[in-house]
Order: sequence, then C-alpha cells, then structure tokens
Amino acid sequence: MVRFARKEICCILLCCILITGCQREVAGKVKRQPAESGGVSQSSLMRSETEVTAKTLKQGSRGKKNTDTLHFFDAQGKKWYDTTIDPKVKKHTYDWSCLKNKKHFVTYTGDNRYYLRRGVDVSHHQGSINWKKVKAAGYDFAFLRIGYRGYGQSGSLNKDRQFQKNFKAAKKAGMDVGVYFFSQAVNTTEALQEAAFVFKQLKGKKLELPVVYDPERILGASARTDGVSGKQFTMNTIAFCEKIKKAGYQPMIYSNMYWEAFLFDMEKLSIYPVWYADYKKVPQTPYEFTFWQYTSKGKVNGIAGTVDLNVWFCRR
Repeated sequence: MVRFARKEICCILLCCILITGCQREVAGKVKRQPAESGGVSQSSLMRSETEVTAKTLKQGSRGKKNTDTLHFFDAQGKKWYDTTIDPKVKKHTYDWSCLKNKKHFVTYTGDNRYYLRRGVDVSHHQGSINWKKVKAAGYDFAFLRIGYRGYGQSGSLNKDRQFQKNFKAAKKAGMDVGVYFFSQAVNTTEALQEAAFVFKQLKGKKLELPVVYDPERILGASARTDGVSGKQFTMNTIAFCEKIKKAGYQPMIYSNMYWEAFLFDMEKLSIYPVWYADYKKVPQTPYEFTFWQYTSKGKVNGIAGTVDLNVWFCRR
C-alpha cells in the first residue's frame, strides 16, 4: 500500500511537470509570434496594442519620466510602429479613464481640470454649409481651410473657394473660428510664401482660434514633398509659425503620431500648440496637445456628407 501510494504520487507529479512545461512552451511561442505571421487576428492585435498604448500614456500623463518605447498605429490603423518617447518634450496631463468615445461622440468627465468644446474643420469639399444648424447641433468652433499649395511639381498657391463665405457665415452664427493652410513647401522660402499668402487672404480678419500649419504628405500619389526630410519639415514649420506670430496671430501645428515620431523635431516645436489627428479611440501621443481631430467620418446637421470632428481640451 505504501509503495503503491508513492508510485501514484510520483506519476501525478510527473504529469504536472510535463503539462506545465508544455504550457510554457506554447505561451513562449505565442509571445514570440510576429504580428505579420497571421497567427493572431488583426482585430485582436489592434485591441491588444491599443490597451498597451492606453496604459503607457496614462502612466506618462501622471508626470512620471517616461523613456519607454511606444507602440502606435498609423492614421489608417493598418501598420504599427515603435518609437522612443522623448523625455525632453512636455507630456499631456489628460486622464484617459475620463474619456468616452462612442459612435463618433466624445465625452470627457471626471477630471475637474478640463472640459470639452466641440468643433469641425472644413474646406470647399463640404460644399455649402448651414452654419446656424451646425451651431444648433452643439458645435461652437471651426477650423476653415484658407488655402493650399498643390502637390504637383509647380506647387501653385490656391485659395479655398468656400473660405470667404464660410468665414462670414460661421462668424454670424456665433462660431469661434481659426484657419489652416495645407502646405506642400519643400523649403523655408516656400513656407514663408505660404504664410504671406495666408495674411493676404485674412486681410486683418479677427480670429478666435489659431492659424494652423498643415504640412501634409500625400498618400497613394507622387508629391513634391516626397523627398523632404524631417529636419526640413521642422524648419519649414518654424518659418511659417514665426511669420504668423510676427503678424499678430497665434500659430499652431497640425500633427499626428507618425509625424511626431519620425518627422517633426518635437523639442524644437514644443513652443507651439498642437492640433493632433488620431482616429483611434484614445489619442496615442504622449505629448502635449490642445485640439484633437478624432474622426473624418462625422455627421453634423447642416453639413452634407461626412466631416472631420474635433474636441478642444479647455482648462477650467
């Protein structure tokens, strides 16, 4: 009886060791599995990466020195990248546990330091807009495209053909207004030309919100900016913003996480407020920003089709 019990115990222990070893081996294989292998579904990968990102950013928002590697997705949510968070660049202090983002409607409650205002950004692509209906729908600010540089080699400067009409009607409806310029500058000389073009269109108009520099790269087509380095993008941005500032307007830069990671020198640009674009449920950037463009597929009464939606994190 005694020897039988010992054998039984030994068998049980051996089985436990073998099962545990197998579990560890399987867990190790899953952990090492590359994202592109197809072993993990894309939707599951995106959920897990979002959770990791949200956790990292929440820790950073509490003021702790954060030199971790940040995983983030591009604007289309198709590729993810790694970047080192720059400890020299000021971090935002938002608490993402207070953020709710459901069906293109964002709320932020429980943080007595900030409250949200809602807004849109538009160009002639939205056609004729009924700004009274937009205001009545709960939106009280707008960024209007004032002009753009073509991305062809000629790089012509162009007015947004709806700007003057949008400006007059939005102001009359009681909207706070800012403007943005779609840049394709390849050097500082062209960036200064773009700033001068903005002044000419404004003609001394009063703005409640900043003049935004939007140095876009063109996806899916060749563009004159394809060979522009991150260093040059940064220099162009500074040239534009400083000229705007000298003219008495508040400059701001339009950005996303990819640009902040690989193009912009965020330390040099930290003196300017940021309008941050990110279509994930939670903003992925650890860095300071004021406005968040959170979708390009919004629906607003008074605007035909889809429109970009934004929130403004205002200090109480």
